[in-house]
Amino acid sequence: MTSAFVQEKCYTVYDIYNLPEGTRAELINGQIYDMAPPSRRHQDIAGELFGIIREYIKSKNGLCRLYVAPFAVFLNKDDKNYVEPDISVICDPDKLHDKGCMGAPDWIIEIVSPSSRQMDYYTKLFEYRTAGLKEYWIVDPEKDRILVYNFESEQTGDYTFSDSIKAGIYDDLFIDFSQIAELLKHEK
Repeated sequence: MTSAFVQEKCYTVYDIYNLPEGTRAELINGQIYDMAPPSRRHQDIAGELFGIIREYIKSKNGLCRLYVAPFAVFLNKDDKNYVEPDISVICDPDKLHDKGCMGAPDWIIEIVSPSSRQMDYYTKLFEYRTAGLKEYWIVDPEKDRILVYNFESEQTGDYTFSDSIKAGIYDDLFIDFSQIAELLKHEK
């Protein structure tokens, strides 16, 4: 008796680009993952982080570029991996093209939503590390937690929204999450 198995379809970036207008999805190893729209709280956190990082880069006359989702990152420079991190910092201008970033950014921040929890904590952690990302932050407002993975130094940090956290790719950028938490308290 022979056993047969069903082979999953392998999707490409072409399939992502041909989704119905307004559909957000990511592609990891040829599999499409739908993305739910972000909550207002999610957007508030992303906006604050973007502002802090942008001001830092500008104040240092930095060359790194900063992007907020939706921004295409083609992790492995292939047509089977396409993600839209909440925040991407790219310091190598050769990776930037009209369609997005070809290869791993230097720093990615993902803000966890109920529907993205497993993807952010497991799938993307593995994919980002494998693709050569230098630093990955997982900001989880529901758990009052920020996990920081510095893949270059192989260090991991576990923080709360009471902490000030140093960005590993910069010598003197600290993000005070207590200020972000305070701002969010007043927005209801």
